[in-house]
Amino acid sequence: MKLLEENQSTDLEKMVGLTRRSFIGAGTLAGAALFLGGDLLSRSALAIGVSEANSKLLGFDSIKASVDDSISLPPGYRSSVLISWGQPLHKDGPAFDPSGKGTAEAQELQFGDNNDGMSLFPMTGQPDRALLAINNEYTNYRYLFEHGKNPESAEEVRKALASEGVSVIEIKRSNGQWQFVQGSSYNRRIHGNSPITLSGPAAGHDWLKTSADASGRHVLGTFQNCANGKTPWGTYLTCEENFTDCFGSSDAQQKFDAGLKRYGVVAASKDINWHQHDPRFDVAKNPNEVNRHGWVVEIDPFDPKSTPVKRTALGRFKHENAALAQTKGGRAVVYMGDDERGEFIYKFISRDKINHDDPQANRTLLDHGTLYVAQFDDGDNNPDHPKGKGRWVELTHGKNGLDAAAGFNSQAEVLIHARLAASVVKATRMDRPEWIVVSPKDGQVYCTLTNNAKRGEDGQPVGGPNPRAKNQYGQILRWRENADNASAMAFDWDLFVVAGNPTVHAGTPQGGSSNVTPQNMFNSPDGLSFDAAGRLWIQTDGDSSNKGDFAGMGNNQMLCADPVSGEIRRFMVGPIGCEVTGISFTPDYKTMFVGIQHPGENGGSTFPEHLPNGKPRSSVMVITRDDGGVIGA
Repeated sequence: MKLLEENQSTDLEKMVGLTRRSFIGAGTLAGAALFLGGDLLSRSALAIGVSEANSKLLGFDSIKASVDDSISLPPGYRSSVLISWGQPLHKDGPAFDPSGKGTAEAQELQFGDNNDGMSLFPMTGQPDRALLAINNEYTNYRYLFEHGKNPESAEEVRKALASEGVSVIEIKRSNGQWQFVQGSSYNRRIHGNSPITLSGPAAGHDWLKTSADASGRHVLGTFQNCANGKTPWGTYLTCEENFTDCFGSSDAQQKFDAGLKRYGVVAASKDINWHQHDPRFDVAKNPNEVNRHGWVVEIDPFDPKSTPVKRTALGRFKHENAALAQTKGGRAVVYMGDDERGEFIYKFISRDKINHDDPQANRTLLDHGTLYVAQFDDGDNNPDHPKGKGRWVELTHGKNGLDAAAGFNSQAEVLIHARLAASVVKATRMDRPEWIVVSPKDGQVYCTLTNNAKRGEDGQPVGGPNPRAKNQYGQILRWRENADNASAMAFDWDLFVVAGNPTVHAGTPQGGSSNVTPQNMFNSPDGLSFDAAGRLWIQTDGDSSNKGDFAGMGNNQMLCADPVSGEIRRFMVGPIGCEVTGISFTPDYKTMFVGIQHPGENGGSTFPEHLPNGKPRSSVMVITRDDGGVIGA
């Protein structure tokens, strides 16, 4: 997620029924044992708090916070650059031009900017070769253009569009080290002007038709691509997040309907101004173009000639990522968060079963199924371990009040205006749901609620899984589906961690939960990932000022947690001004790929090359152990 919550308040309202030591101590350990059948933890384990824990899952010591313009790792680990913004994907491609004079055509042939979510796809029978599909979320105009300002021509809009989307690259292991393969036939850019197909229930609807596409089934481009998903049938899911930032209106007096307002379209756009130079992004001239974005896009990384597909059955909103699971009956489940203050958590269940024997048979699986939205109760207000229950509410036309009287004449309209539909069924407004992941060990689902400066305002009540007003630090929610079946319509929830600053706010709700200490404190959890052993990796995109409420936290970072004990240790700190986002592993878990997005976003960095007067470049990093062991073990 590219934008830090614009909250610098130090006057948090008192959290309802919650103290700093209210999570993950003995109460949470007991809760974990209850969730997992009561047989994981002994009585002695339940008697100690996290501060006394010594997780056997985490095989490194927590490192210190840092404000350096470099990568910090525990002793015995090293990092190297795999690929950086502007690197040509093919040998005859134009080289990166740090002056900002490079053309749009050149950028379409180069690795995109501000890399985010990513997935690794091993090549069958070739353990030393793999593909990486990597999101390129947005771009920094201060570095993209020579003038360092917003686009000033149609050509510059094209260059901005070329810097976003997705990069697919081949990587190869040589002498034990994974490297980018320049010139591979698999290397590919899918950007803001690439042809893409719309499919599913909303495809062809009048709201998706434009003068350039009377069918409503063919769209140009994917952009603002945040996080990702990987399907069991070998395709990549890229998620369109802040798409409305790219639209504006040449009519300053234009009236916006409820849908445009709810999705955040404004006449002046959000400091992007594409609409001033490309009429496609001018809602006064092309009012339906905005409806053609905000979807999950499926890509086949192994077929460079394939056309990506926007899967409308998954709903339209500001998608953060897409976490795949499977029901006990074999159907696909996709968990998704809508990353904006007061928005919702969704679940899609496919109509048909996954065919594990024939991957091609699953290529339309995500076009047919049912979309649900989460509704959480207020919890039990237990100060030692707040937890509660929730349910999934179906978003199907004709059910739960989603009919013509509510403004929905078809399932297509429910999906195009999924936010409005979720409000009709009274889903729970959340603290900016970002990444969602599913534990490989017990099936529990974790979601980062990164922060919410408006919690307690605008009809967003304080309580339940969103326990703090003016929430500037964030929390990680988890839930367990009834009967451990991803198709269940009810679940139990608790909070795995509440981030905070126990140094500045000792003994208060702003200090965080008991597994947050001065040695591992952080704010704004964002990216999440599990490895095969069950370690939970947490990445941050927060306030890195290292001042005031955020004193001592340093630059953005990546931490690692033991989901059973609740212990959290700081594993990596990124360079100045960056977000740490995107993570993937090789099949042996001995190499980790991590994204460093927008280093020096506001200046002060020359990462990763550190050249005199150098320009910072978003990069994918390779993390390995000196002894060749499993990362984190």
